[in-house]
Amino acid sequence: MRITLCLTANKPEPWQAGLQAALPGAQIDIWAPGAPLADHAVVWAPPQAFIDEQTQLQALFNIGAGVDALLKLKLPPHLKVVRLDDAGMSVQMAEYVCHAVIRHFREFDGYEADSRQGRWGYRKPRSRADFAVGVMGLGVLGERVAKALTTFEFPVHGWSRTPRTIEGVVCHSGEDRLDTFLSQCRVLVNLLPLTPQTTDILNRRTLARLQPGGYVINVARGAHLVDDDLIALLDSGHLAGATLDVFRTEPLPPEHPFWRHPAITVTPHTSARTLRDESIAQIAGKILRLERGEPVAGLVDPVRGY
Repeated sequence: MRITLCLTANKPEPWQAGLQAALPGAQIDIWAPGAPLADHAVVWAPPQAFIDEQTQLQALFNIGAGVDALLKLKLPPHLKVVRLDDAGMSVQMAEYVCHAVIRHFREFDGYEADSRQGRWGYRKPRSRADFAVGVMGLGVLGERVAKALTTFEFPVHGWSRTPRTIEGVVCHSGEDRLDTFLSQCRVLVNLLPLTPQTTDILNRRTLARLQPGGYVINVARGAHLVDDDLIALLDSGHLAGATLDVFRTEPLPPEHPFWRHPAITVTPHTSARTLRDESIAQIAGKILRLERGEPVAGLVDPVRGY
């Protein structure tokens, strides 16, 4: 069995060593043009040339949860695309989102500003009942985030393409329930996969459906959000702020207005990072299951886009 690595912007050598230890009987290569044909590939943002050249691949194993970049390539119909199920990312995402929600709800950003000015002041406690949180996308990461938020006794709503049931979460599904879902929420967390149907879904119309003083947290993909629409709703006062971890162009260009907007918190796509050891163990297990002809979790449906 031969496995090739094509990891754009990632050092492949540690992945090569880890996979070799997990699969001692396999030949693990780092891809370069003209490399031998492999049975499986571990990838992040591979070029089309890689797909065109590696004609014997049975499966692509993506080292992140999102596969939108892969599905933009011209892939042969027989090629399986497999994403990570979790590999330590869901707890990171839950940490990040809960921190962002609580920071806004408790007005810790205001206390931080007071501290820098040497001011000692109080703010009136807010009611959790007035801060319903909505989670768009209820996959592995979204479900973990929604459950974590219930721990802090926020009212939590969820929205997904197909029906879901999560204890403590009011679940909505389907396009016909999207507006109802949004109208119930004061804080909106986006964890949707990026597909043609979800591109630009965070726009002036949808974000205006949030309750007045709404807050937006985007930890999915930058292309979900229409940047100018967010700024307009912040400047109008309908939205109180946003925490953004993903952007249409990354790194976020220095001239982008998000950097300077007082109501926007920017972080550098760090809400949930791939943990290499956990990912290698999961990928190796899935490769062995495929080799034995067994089903694997995380198989992507190219029609749905996730």
